[in-house]
Amino acid sequence: MIDPERARQSDYMYFAKFQSGARFNLASSGVADCTLADIGPDIGDLALHGPNADGYGPLIEAIAGRFGVAAECVVMPGGGCSFANHLAMAALISPGDEVLIEEPTYELMVSTLGYLQASIVRLPRRAENAWALDADEIAGRITERTRLFAFTNLHNPSSALTDPATIEAIAASAARVGAHVLIDEVYLELMFRDGVARTAFRPDGNIMVTSSLTKAYGLSGLRCGWILAPPELAKRMRRLNDLYGVAPPHIAERLSVVALGRLDALRTLASQMLDENRAAYREILGGHPGLEQTICDQGTTVFPRLTWGDGDRMFELLTNEFETSVVPGRFFGRPEHVRIGLGGDAVATREGLLRLRAALDQSRPSSNGK
Repeated sequence: MIDPERARQSDYMYFAKFQSGARFNLASSGVADCTLADIGPDIGDLALHGPNADGYGPLIEAIAGRFGVAAECVVMPGGGCSFANHLAMAALISPGDEVLIEEPTYELMVSTLGYLQASIVRLPRRAENAWALDADEIAGRITERTRLFAFTNLHNPSSALTDPATIEAIAASAARVGAHVLIDEVYLELMFRDGVARTAFRPDGNIMVTSSLTKAYGLSGLRCGWILAPPELAKRMRRLNDLYGVAPPHIAERLSVVALGRLDALRTLASQMLDENRAAYREILGGHPGLEQTICDQGTTVFPRLTWGDGDRMFELLTNEFETSVVPGRFFGRPEHVRIGLGGDAVATREGLLRLRAALDQSRPSSNGK
């Protein structure tokens, strides 16, 4: 029976689309948008139509070759990583199935599970453990009812990296009860500075992954997202996508093939921005008494706890008086936190960080209690 109270919207996505904009935007979690000139297409790359009934063949082959898997393991639904997550979860679970998902995490994954009527069990990551996943704790929470464990790597919102040994241990625990593991690897793309793409996916295992070109390369307009899944599951996802989107825009798929050939240059630009912005963050906010935090050496985001106040009040102060935006932590189930993005233009990001510091100083409680 369909639950009439199931989730039918994502509060975070509404915020991201309509409420997060500011002159100094620290709310975005991706690197700054690139341009057509950055990927340099030829006129022939702009064809509107072509064979793409289950995805454009050259794009599928490019993703398969990049990760060293067979083309039959690649699903290209369009819609970026967010829709890839939706399609993967919808193909894996039925209403009432138990799904374990990390907390905090990307809100859209949780709201999508609510829409799919999963029985959601939250598994906390802890700030005092630098937001690391605990494989033993996860093993203790997986039951015979568990059908799926989902998490992000790099972690959204903290940018914490989960190592391969921990992932293998989690997958083994899930396999003992016939469950799958879904890993959103969209921010892991930021780690491929040597140009070699890596993934936790193995065709004969119980791990599926999702990713896209959006967050690491500034290519959000292409909506080039993918799923890597064992062949039978991949086939199931393609047929389910016939009910959702049928086929992605062909021109976006063709431009995605071009972009994949330019990733080295795009990665260099992104890496330079992130390195400069992370250094600025450490300089401006690294030791600020208004923040309790782990600053990771990778990723596009920081997720500090506010020593005084809460995320919504800080957001209101920043937008009203400092022309700056961050993401209130309530969207991740942590209202005392904020998520701060480090992927924007270096000059604008530095100014935004300076304004955030000023807002923290302004909101600091007076020592005399008045």
